[in-house]
Amino acid sequence: MAPKKRGKAPPPAASSATPNADKFPPSLRLVPPSTVSISVHAKPGSKIATITDFGDESVGVQIDAPARDGEANAALIEYMASVLGVKRRQVSIGSGSKSREKIVLVEEVSMRSVFDALNKVCNYG
Repeated sequence: MAPKKRGKAPPPAASSATPNADKFPPSLRLVPPSTVSISVHAKPGSKIATITDFGDESVGVQIDAPARDGEANAALIEYMASVLGVKRRQVSIGSGSKSREKIVLVEEVSMRSVFDALNKVCNYG
């Protein structure tokens, strides 16, 4: 009887964990305890700042600043803070400061709030 109970117990736990993991695209990752990492494909030099796509690979963000002297990075941080509804000091560039492929870190937020904010902007954009 013990082997049958062991066999039955793990599948429900695994199946209940899988849907929770599938709710968010891989471009968003939780960094414990309360930081969310966002893979961003930055497109500097645009006329307006906007999110162009929200996919599995990355979040496409057009930036209304040129890619020189850190202007685009500063504009990206400010834009992401406004979209996510957080303070600017909570948003930083984790890696890729000189690349179009960046990791943006947002502190003191939940994965759900970041996902909902990005999804809302994409649906209205």
